[in-house]
Amino acid sequence: MARALPPRSEIRLEDTWDVISVFATDEAWVEAFQEVEETFPRIDSFKGRLAENPEILADWIDLQSQVYLQVGRVYVYANMQYAVDTVESEAKSKTDRAGALFARLGAASAFAEPEMLGIGFGTLQSWLELEPRLAPYRHYFETLERRREHVRSSEVEEVLGMALDPFGAAQDTHSILADTDLVFAPARGTRGDEIEPAQGNISALLSNADREVRRTAWESYADAHLAVKHTMANCLSAGVKQDVFFARARHYGSSLEAALQPNNIPTEVFHNLIDTYQRHLPTWHRYWRVRREALGYDRLHVYDIKAPLVNHEQKIPYDLALEWITSGMRPLGEEYVEILRRGATAERWVDKYPNQHKTSGAYSDGWPGTHPFILMSYTDDIFSMSTLAHELGHSMHSYFTRREQPLVYSNYGLFLAEVASNFNQALVRSYLLQHNLDPDFQIRLIEEAMSNFHRYFFIMPILARFELEIHQRVEAGGALTVDDLMTLMTQLFREGYGNEVEIDQDRVGITWAQFPSHLYANFYVYQYATGISGANALAEEVLNGEPSAAERYLDFLKAGGSMFPLEALRLAGVDMTSTEPIERAFGVLDRMIDRLAELVGQQTAAV
Repeated sequence: MARALPPRSEIRLEDTWDVISVFATDEAWVEAFQEVEETFPRIDSFKGRLAENPEILADWIDLQSQVYLQVGRVYVYANMQYAVDTVESEAKSKTDRAGALFARLGAASAFAEPEMLGIGFGTLQSWLELEPRLAPYRHYFETLERRREHVRSSEVEEVLGMALDPFGAAQDTHSILADTDLVFAPARGTRGDEIEPAQGNISALLSNADREVRRTAWESYADAHLAVKHTMANCLSAGVKQDVFFARARHYGSSLEAALQPNNIPTEVFHNLIDTYQRHLPTWHRYWRVRREALGYDRLHVYDIKAPLVNHEQKIPYDLALEWITSGMRPLGEEYVEILRRGATAERWVDKYPNQHKTSGAYSDGWPGTHPFILMSYTDDIFSMSTLAHELGHSMHSYFTRREQPLVYSNYGLFLAEVASNFNQALVRSYLLQHNLDPDFQIRLIEEAMSNFHRYFFIMPILARFELEIHQRVEAGGALTVDDLMTLMTQLFREGYGNEVEIDQDRVGITWAQFPSHLYANFYVYQYATGISGANALAEEVLNGEPSAAERYLDFLKAGGSMFPLEALRLAGVDMTSTEPIERAFGVLDRMIDRLAELVGQQTAAV
């Protein structure tokens, strides 16, 4: 009989995130929603007046900050309820309403940036000295000035703001298909037992010791996506067209430029990553070979990429994982560790375990004025421990940023987001490699590391190349069919796997459909790879005890969006305009493969 996931109602309260810390009741949420709606006349009263004097501009920014603080909490509360039970219609309704309110607020506020640009950068700079409330906004005004040629008139900005909500339908449809409507055939073990695949347990099934479980789970997962491939392809095509539309509406040369230029990131950073990745493909080919030989297989399949190389699987309960994580993070000091521990326990930042209809994957969420919140599906293994460390890295970044920065700088941006998360994993991994010398444990830990690198330094560069190609096709006037998407995806994976991994063309080709959010955030995925590069470079400095490395890193966390991303990373001690951090990350990868080959070689010799 298939083992079903529990319904949401059976999850213990202490294992869920603390939604009532955002709003105590649904009635309080409704009141806050109405309060936001009631501010629209006040917002409208500022239209056409921002150039009058610095006090009026400061009053506007104060109002805007207040209303965005409130609408963010409104959205977070609704989404927290929906994310853990995507078939709950009331939660879905609240999330849709909150998203629409966000879009209405964006449209109502669209006049502000064109008016500020009309004031002129020189005048704005002088106003910084005249009105103390404007002093924190120097970087914001500098950023706005850099975007001058891409900010449209108030009327156009209002229309673009209004378009955000309906334009989200493509991604929403893809996510609903993935999280709610997909039907997965049971996975079967060699003894005939059945296991129900789901978004919350697919990673655990793909790392199962039973090869038949892995094969049938991988095939079931791919086949469920293949069954709706035409709909998902249409969604992705619409998403790409939307990216191209916004890039052209704002007078950018390409979707890539539109994604990078606002954050002052040269497009060369993207291309440096892709070029360096391609040069180092032999590193990945060597890893597949080491893995195949360790498993004793004639051929390695995609479903073998996470196959355990040791028979003993240590159970790692949540509390033990948290002890390891806090021990690993001690180089950052007691304040960091105590905030992290309190958040992961008493303050209930984490929604821990899988349940039916829970959103797939893991993420850190929240808003200024709320806790950081983590959604995941913890399964008592080393991969879940690493995911918890990763998401706590995001949450601690958000915690320090929101504590130290005003709302305008509370979003540190996608380019920095994956640095803090991978930094945590690197420190925890180093701690465990030093303190647990059991060969089997070391192999499992290296497998976890390689799984993480596989996602960040193999899958994501492939998706980034895929994303570049499909955007360029649309920008050139071409169409995207499901066959186009699957053929391109298969071709890119063939390069990555070389001759070492067997390719199932259709099931590999549908991989793009298994990312219902990543490919809808314009050129987001490449930042996973730059993030893990920066993270490992910074972690090496802290672990090597370089003077002030830990302090610089904490300053980086606290800086948030108060400076451009590349500047924030330079503050921490790494230059991402260079290929050096990417090369150093491949050096870490090479050393991991060397150590793995040594360990499995010792096992073979012992036998």
